[in-house]
Parts: sequence; C-alpha cells; structure tokens
Amino acid sequence: MKAIGHLHPLPLDDARALIELTLPDPEPGPHDLLVRVRAVSVNPVDVKVRAGMAPPPGQPRVLGWDAAGEVLAMGSQVQGFAPGDRVWYAGALQRGGSNAPLQTVDARIVSRMPRSLDFAAAAALPLTGITAWELLFDRLGVPQGGGAGQRLLVVGAAGGVGSILVQLARQFTQLEVVATASRTDTQDWVRTLGAHHVIDHRQPLDEALTSAGLSGGVHLVAGLTHTEAHYPALVRALRPQGRIALIDDPASLDARPLKMKSASLHWEFMFTRPMFETEDMAAQGRLLTQLAEAVDEGRLRSTVTRDFGELSVATLREAHAWVESGQAIGKGVLRVG
Repeated sequence: MKAIGHLHPLPLDDARALIELTLPDPEPGPHDLLVRVRAVSVNPVDVKVRAGMAPPPGQPRVLGWDAAGEVLAMGSQVQGFAPGDRVWYAGALQRGGSNAPLQTVDARIVSRMPRSLDFAAAAALPLTGITAWELLFDRLGVPQGGGAGQRLLVVGAAGGVGSILVQLARQFTQLEVVATASRTDTQDWVRTLGAHHVIDHRQPLDEALTSAGLSGGVHLVAGLTHTEAHYPALVRALRPQGRIALIDDPASLDARPLKMKSASLHWEFMFTRPMFETEDMAAQGRLLTQLAEAVDEGRLRSTVTRDFGELSVATLREAHAWVESGQAIGKGVLRVG
C-alpha cells in the first residue's frame, strides 16, 4: 500500500519531511481491526512527531492519529464489530498511523462513528474528543451533570481540544465556562460552541478575568497551550483547592506555588491508555461511543473548519503548515481513497 510518513525528524520546509512510502498491507493481530481509512485529521501531535521524533533506524513511520473508516477484517479475539462497520478512533502513538489507506488498530479503543456525520466530519473528533473527555472527567474530576457553582477556564479554547472541551463542559456539566481567544474570529467561534464568557489571553489571565467582571477566580483550569507563559497568572486566578490540567509541553513548571492553595496539577495525555495497555484501556472505546451518541442527538457538533481535499504529500504538507501557523481554528481534515 501507499502511505505518507517520514524517515527522519525534519522541519516542514525540508522536502524529506513528508514522503510517500510503499509498505506491505497490514495484518490484524488478535485484538485488532483492519480498517479501510476514509478520512483523517491533523493534530499538533502529528507535527511534533514529524519534526522531533526519529523512527527506529531504517524503519519508516506512518504519521496520523485520527481516522474514520470501514472495518474490513477482525482479529480472532475481537467481539462487537463486523465487516462494514463505520468506525472512528485516534489510534496509538507506538503503532502505524492513519495516513494510509489501510490501518490496524486495537478494537478496544474504537467505536462506531456517529451515524449523522460523513467520514471527514467524523475524523475531526476522536483524538481531541478523547483528550477533552479525559481531561474534564478523569483529570479535573468533574462528574457528569455536576460542577454547579464552579468556573472552568479553558486556555486556548478555539483549537482542536478546546473546541470540543467547551461543548462537553456545556452539554455534560453545570460548569460556568470561560474561554480564552485573542482574535475576533476565534472569539466568535468559541461563543458559538457555548462559552459563557470569552477573555483575551494576550493579557495576564487573572487581570482579564477581573476586567470581564469575573471576580473570585476560577475553580478549574484547562491549560491547552502556552501554559508556561500563562502559569503565574493561572496560579493567581486559581481558587484554593482548585485544579489545573494541561496537555502541552512546558519546558519547566514549578508546582510549589500551588502549595499555599492546596491546589493540584494534572497531566492529560490521551495515548497513555493504549501505550501502556492499561486495565481500563477499553474506556476509550466506551467514551467514543458516548461521544458518537451525543453527536447524533445534536448535543455535540463536529469541529472541522478546513477540508484539505484528497490525502497526498502536498495536501498533508499544507495541513501541517496550517497547524504550525498557530492560526488554526477547530480541525482540518483530509479524505483518503
């Protein structure tokens, strides 16, 4: 099969950063589904892996961690799926990616995709949906239907994770949602997704909250981008016994300022469960099922804002450049086959 990946970690302006690969068709293991990929989306992790992680010597890495497609075959231990099922998933960082016509994926982290979406609209949601779900319910510990009287600050709310996190918080909890966005278009976007308040993250966030009339700080923080730069203001804005959960990669972060407030710091990395094959690994498949049901009920919407067309080296390069620009809103998708 033809796939797209890399042999070396390189910047996007290098012609070898993304290359076409010719590889054997994958064969499903006992717990795997073999999926014909129909659409993919591009996430910051694609850019980070392409630019900063070398594959094993002489072994090309297929990129891509988000897919929607059709089941072709199943491993001997798989139950609950059948050939022809339309599915979605984010995959596993240590396995071959979705920028290919065929992919094998552990069935435990897969669910049927929403009936109401086409493949491209569905492909925009799995990775960011899992990340936002785990961050909100597992890391920040908000119970579904709970959160009354508490305020959640979402830093960088117009990106892929923020775009679904704002929706989840509005539809599945009683939290008061404060989103940060700096441009008119991004501010308008997060308002359409349900944010109660929008503040500009170009100023210190504690001051921005006060200027917006949101005195008393916040109980919960979702740090999705530039956490290191915002961290002092976040600590000041956080209420005693509050929680901060982040997904980005600050070079350094001193937890000591949180001590006086008995506040806690949490990391969310959606690949942890499949990477370590944790006992609760199948929770990702179940939460994707809940996300699909919420989409079909009209409670959640796809966050796709850009369709880059048919998957090729050229279109994937364009999508990577869009993610790297820092100007992306929601998610960009590509169609396969």
